[in-house]
Amino acid sequence: MDIELLAEKIVSGDRRALARAITLVESRRADHRDKAVTLIERLRAKSGKQAVRVGLSGTPGVGKSTFIESFGMMLLAQGLRVAVLAVDPSSARSGGSILGDKTRMERLSREPGAFIRPSPSQSHLGGVARRTREAVALCEAAGFDVVLIETVGVGQSETVVAEMSDIFVLLLAPAGGDELQGVKRGIMEMADLILVNKADGDLKATAIRTQSDYSGALRLLRKRPQDPEGFPKAICVSALAENGLENAWDEMQALVDWRRESGHFDARRAAQARYWFDQEVKQALMAQLETGAARARMDELAEQVAQGRMTPTVAAQEMLETLKHG
Repeated sequence: MDIELLAEKIVSGDRRALARAITLVESRRADHRDKAVTLIERLRAKSGKQAVRVGLSGTPGVGKSTFIESFGMMLLAQGLRVAVLAVDPSSARSGGSILGDKTRMERLSREPGAFIRPSPSQSHLGGVARRTREAVALCEAAGFDVVLIETVGVGQSETVVAEMSDIFVLLLAPAGGDELQGVKRGIMEMADLILVNKADGDLKATAIRTQSDYSGALRLLRKRPQDPEGFPKAICVSALAENGLENAWDEMQALVDWRRESGHFDARRAAQARYWFDQEVKQALMAQLETGAARARMDELAEQVAQGRMTPTVAAQEMLETLKHG
């Protein structure tokens, strides 16, 4: 694989080359990992574009795929190029994933200005795949204006996407909880914008009440320094009827523009880079425990713990001493 040629094709907007590059960075093979690192460094030197990165989370059935398709079509109509990185849960038993997001976004997948890439979570926690952050960087280098990152979205722990996005959007269904439910810490504290979806037909009145409940709940949360007056906020949208989508995009742009002008945008991206450096070091250390003498010592200590001859705490301390002394 010619990394330099692949980098040039990505920068020129070749979607097939972008797909190959994401496959490369997601690979667990050591030789592929070396090439992926080289590719990302090449692209970092070639591209200075900053796309708007939008993280999207929400419980299953809230309409994330429908929203992304309608929202993406609206962005395309405004002349913007849109990349969608969707993360599907992997089976804990078989390790497989359905990866059906392209079929659920049939209209958007046919558009030349859009790129949709489903990836398996591969048991990685936090609602995103391990290499989603690098896939975002590849899409940015390919010239996309907006990158939508859809999480697995199974609960209040799916907040890692906030560490790789400029705007974190939480999608909720009508009657999804009262005001006290909205005050819950975790994902609510991370959200920049709450969108109450399915605000159409018989559910419209319920959606408006839900939006009002969450607006009240957000006022009880401590104001964050990276937010202008009025944020975070909750608004109603209907992905099916395509209502409120432009308003949602206007709110996102207003927030991004304010953060750029106030310096919070660059500061946030710098903080995210530090976070992912920390994560890479931790992942590399964990990988060392899976091979060679370290793995054998881990198995030996684990057996002693299982037999009750040693507590987990003492065994962990002995393992750390083994690593410290080589």
